[in-house]
Amino acid sequence: MNRLSQMTDEELAMEYVEGNNRAFDELLSRTQTGLFSYIIFIVHNQEVANDIFQETFLKAITNLQMRRYSPTGKFNAWLIRIAHNAIMDWYRRQKSKQIVDLGSDFDIASMSDRELMETSREDLLANAQVLSDVKAMIDFLPEPQREVVMMRYYRNMSFKEIAKVTGVSINTSLGRMRYALINLRRLAKENNMQLELA
Repeated sequence: MNRLSQMTDEELAMEYVEGNNRAFDELLSRTQTGLFSYIIFIVHNQEVANDIFQETFLKAITNLQMRRYSPTGKFNAWLIRIAHNAIMDWYRRQKSKQIVDLGSDFDIASMSDRELMETSREDLLANAQVLSDVKAMIDFLPEPQREVVMMRYYRNMSFKEIAKVTGVSINTSLGRMRYALINLRRLAKENNMQLELA
C-alpha cells in the first residue's frame, strides 16, 4: 500500500486498469473531497451532489475498465470533465435556470489572490464577511459562469484547462468569466456591498 501512496494519480489509474483494486481505493481517497466540493459548489443541493458524485465515479470506473482513459492528461481534469458532463445532463433535465442581468465591470482577482491580513480581530471579521458575501453572490450566477469562477479561483485552473474540461473554446471560457465578473459587480452595487478587504 505504501508503494501506491507514492504513485501519481495517473499511475494509480493505470494500475487500476491492470486490475489492482487497491489503486482505485487510493485514487478515490485522494480525489473524492475535491470532486464533491466542485459538484456541490455548482449544484447547491446535497442530495443532487451525492447523486452526481456517484454517477461520476461509476462512469470513471466504467471508462477505466473499458480502457478509455489515457494517462497523457491529468487524471483530476479527466474526472472533473466527467462530473461536468453529469452536471450538464442534470441541468438539461431542469426546467428553469437562474439568470442575472449584466452590469458594469468588476475584478474579483484582487480579492481572491490576497491573503487575509492578521492586523486585528475586526479586520479578520470584516474580511471574512467580504469573502462570505462574494461566495453568496456567486450562488446567483448562471451555472456556466459559476462553474468557470469555481475552476479559476477555487481550483486555480488555467483558462486552457477550463476550456478543455468544459468542452468549450478558451474564448468562451474567458467570456463566461467576464460576464460572471460583470454580474458580481452588479449584485454588489444593487445590494450596497463594500467588497474591499481590510
